[in-house]
Amino acid sequence: ANPLVTRAATETPETDATTTPASAISPVSGPEGFDIIIEGARAIDPESGFDFRGVNIGITGSTITKISFDEIEPSQDTTIIDATGLVASPGFVDILSYNPNSYGSWYKIADGVTTNLAMHGGAKYPRSWYSRYTKARPPVNFGAGYFYNSARLGLGIGPYKKATPAQIEQLTEKARAGLRAGALGIGMSIEYAPAMSYAEITAMGRVAAETGVPVFFHLRHSDMELPGTNTDAVVEVIKMALETGAAIHIDHLNSTGGTFSIEDSLAIIETAIEAGVDITACTYPYPFWATYLNSARFAKGWQKKFRIGYSDLQLGGTTEMLTPDSFKKYQQLGKLAVAYAIPEEEVAFALRSPRVMLGSDGMLSSSLNHHPRAAGAYARTLGHYVREKKTLSLIEALRKMTIMPVKRLEARSPALALKGRLQVGKDADIVLFNPETVIDKATVEKPNQYSTGIEYVIVNGQIAKDPKGLKMKVRAGKAIRSEIE
Repeated sequence: ANPLVTRAATETPETDATTTPASAISPVSGPEGFDIIIEGARAIDPESGFDFRGVNIGITGSTITKISFDEIEPSQDTTIIDATGLVASPGFVDILSYNPNSYGSWYKIADGVTTNLAMHGGAKYPRSWYSRYTKARPPVNFGAGYFYNSARLGLGIGPYKKATPAQIEQLTEKARAGLRAGALGIGMSIEYAPAMSYAEITAMGRVAAETGVPVFFHLRHSDMELPGTNTDAVVEVIKMALETGAAIHIDHLNSTGGTFSIEDSLAIIETAIEAGVDITACTYPYPFWATYLNSARFAKGWQKKFRIGYSDLQLGGTTEMLTPDSFKKYQQLGKLAVAYAIPEEEVAFALRSPRVMLGSDGMLSSSLNHHPRAAGAYARTLGHYVREKKTLSLIEALRKMTIMPVKRLEARSPALALKGRLQVGKDADIVLFNPETVIDKATVEKPNQYSTGIEYVIVNGQIAKDPKGLKMKVRAGKAIRSEIE
């Protein structure tokens, strides 16, 4: 009999854990014993539904080697972590981030993120991208998509210019090469290149379908003003998926494709799933978005589109609300501004949807001209939306942070298939947090504030954060690549 299930009646279950696979809890240890033992945690594995208190976890090297209610015998050199009152979860997988840097990556660690995937933006040259970040040794696991917009611009195709058939063929070959070099998918930001044609989108869809990776879309529209609405934008990429067989992912549905239409947009997505489309989406847990003032999003007419004015824009990293004059000044400088333009109830609706996972859409840099989501998205979800507002359950929130993003990309990435699971044999990427205190601290005015309540963060078996602080010398992140012939 399964050793945990047979003892379950004497333990404290938090949910029905009747589907727990043997692989999640098999008490098998490595030949050298345990390097780290976590004692007395409430352990949650969102994939299996396993959720029990009083669980002990053994780590050998970079691997989880034992999960048991029984005491795990340490050796002389074993590090013991007392996890009484803490939740042990798979490390969080940020599916919608940007390139890791030596500053912002530590804010990810402090927010519980152990795997940072640059699927918004990403790599123009994936081979050199992976080489660069492997040498940089970030504290988080790292991967990237192939960034179509950057490749497009590299051929001299500006945002208001259509690609010719010959250029589309060039871009198709570049995308294939990028995926063979390890890119995890294809990223297309249509709103930032308004002239991007449907022919370009379908060309990338065909490449994605033949290689088995998804296309990540920042959709064409982020409003409900004619001509061209959120729902039109959702339908456009679904149409492409139906025609090509590509899997698709919609970036930050709360701010692009869903603002003022989240229920309708998700209903369209649900209908597409019923028709056989492989489609997912993500959201971030804030009622305001941010982007650069010199982007196409702030082209003429933005006030009507987003139902806001200059006074609804705040310069990132400051307390300054914009005026017509300061808007022009900062637009010329390419500064980032926060726009208070997302209804709070739509954020909650997106978070409750079983089709929507979490993605921060942020990576902090030392300039601090940023949205607080870069430092606080995960702790905010757990503290504000789970504990305080009870918008969703703890295990459902963790599912959106761990196994959902992994399943979106793991088919072509064996390295990613070892993430997002608190199971024996999987990578020891583990977050220990206090569910009663976890909360974000980052604000628009001061985005460089570490989340609190995230007590321990373990990356590939190495402790990158403990209650005393960040371990800046621990840089255990590994590359997360696709493997495509």
